[in-house]
Amino acid sequence: MHEFLAMGGYAAYVWTSYGIGALVLGMMALGARRAERKALDALAEDLAGDDDDPTA
Repeated sequence: MHEFLAMGGYAAYVWTSYGIGALVLGMMALGARRAERKALDALAEDLAGDDDDPTA
C-alpha cells in the first residue's frame, strides 16, 4: 500500500494534481449551484411581477 501511495517517487506531483482536480470540480459544482439558484430567483421574481402585464 505504501508503494502505491508513493507513486514510484512521483507522489507529490500525482497527489497534487488529484487535489487540484478535486478542487476545480468542487468549485464548478458550487458555481453551477449558485447559477441555478440565481436563475430560479430571477424566474420567481418574474412570475411574481406578472400583475403589471398591460396585455391582460
